[in-house]
This record gives sequence, C-alpha cells and structure tokens, in this order.
Amino acid sequence: MRYYVVSDVHGFYDELISSLSDSGYFKDKEEHKLVVCGDLFDRGKKAWDVQTFILNLLHSDDVILIRGNHEDLAKDLLDDWDKESYQSYHHQANGTVDTFLQLTESSPFGLAFNPKSIKRRVLNTPFIKDIIPAMLDYYETDNYVFVHGWIPCYLQKGEYRYRDDWREADENAWKEARWINGIDAAHFGVIEKGKTIVCGHWHTSYGHAVYEGKGKEFADDADFSPYKSEGIIAIDACTAFSKKVNCIVIDD
Repeated sequence: MRYYVVSDVHGFYDELISSLSDSGYFKDKEEHKLVVCGDLFDRGKKAWDVQTFILNLLHSDDVILIRGNHEDLAKDLLDDWDKESYQSYHHQANGTVDTFLQLTESSPFGLAFNPKSIKRRVLNTPFIKDIIPAMLDYYETDNYVFVHGWIPCYLQKGEYRYRDDWREADENAWKEARWINGIDAAHFGVIEKGKTIVCGHWHTSYGHAVYEGKGKEFADDADFSPYKSEGIIAIDACTAFSKKVNCIVIDD
C-alpha cells in the first residue's frame, strides 16, 4: 500500500492541496491512502474546505486519521462549554473557538449573543459527528507507526523512557502522548525497534536546529523540511509560519 502522509494541516487547505499535488497524490492511479497525523484545524481560515475534503475521503475509505492534541482541545472546549470556556484565552489562542465559528458559519457576536445555539450547531458538524470518532491513537504497518506527538512513554527526571505496553495505554496516556515532543523523545531512545515512527505536533525546524545545527527554529534560515533520525520521521512544517505542508510518500 502507498501512503501519502501529512500532519498539522491546521485549516490551511490551499497549502494541503498544493503539497498533495506536488507529491503526485491526485495523479496516482495505484491503490493509496492519505494518512493525517492529527491537528486538522485551529490556525488557518479554510476549516470548511478541509472538513469537506477529509469527509469525502472518509466516506470512500481513502484516509487514515490519527487524533491530535487539537482534536482533544475541541472536545475539551465542548465538555466545558457551560462554564463559558469559549471565552477563555486558552481556547481563543489555540484557535479552537475560531474553528467552531468557521465550521458553523457563525460570528463572535453570534457566539456572545447565543452560545448554546452555537454549541448545538458545533455538535452537528461532520468534524464532531464523523471525523473525530474515526480518529485513531495510532496506525501501524509492517515498518511504520503513525502518531501525532509520540507513543506513550515515561518521563522521569526530565528524560523520556520507553514503555513496553504503549499499544495498550489508556486514554489519558494517549492524550498526554499527543503533547510530547517526539524529536526529543526519539533522541532519548524512545523508539520502536525495527520500525520508524512518523509524527507531527512539533515543528521540524526544532530538530534541524537543535540536533543538526541547521538554522534557527523560526528565522529566515529555518528548515521546515521533514526531520529524519534513527526511528523517527517528523513532518510538522509549522504551516502558520512556513506556509507549507509536508507530505511524505511511503510504500509499505
């Protein structure tokens, strides 16, 4: 099977389509699937287009969706909605509220005037009803493991330690793992023997800058290309800054 793998699209539809086009995704006549390693929304302004694109692929069984920390943020916001969480800086700054407004074609004024109505409309969006329920904690093939942040592991005295039973980890452990800097975790030796873990979440310029000495994390010389090292391929291009989405092609 051929997999086209992206991550952290964050509502940047045009950049996603451009990356897939450059990778040959739309012209590929062989059997293939798109893998999205989490964080579909919460930065760009084309959440509706991203939702429609992903929903169509979901209905045709042509996509594998991995849950990201921003999908968790969406659920957290809805769970705490009655506590007026939609007004909090946390959900405003992370872009979750803006995504909900985009997907329901609502305005900040409408949210302030009738928040209960907005919540009902959010709950009926394909994002909440269809897309999030289809998301996996991880997807595994013969040679690869696809996750968002990293696989569940232990953090002891500031160091990551491998967890043998990560595949059986509970919901809370996976929720924590979606926030892990996988680049650091891999360099601490938390890798899966005989496989490569493909992740998003943390900007690849961090790996290039910190572990390869190539450029700064956020500067003109920042390198947002996929970061590769033993046991890891990281692909989050920090699209809001770099204006591009990384797409890697894997045959496995």
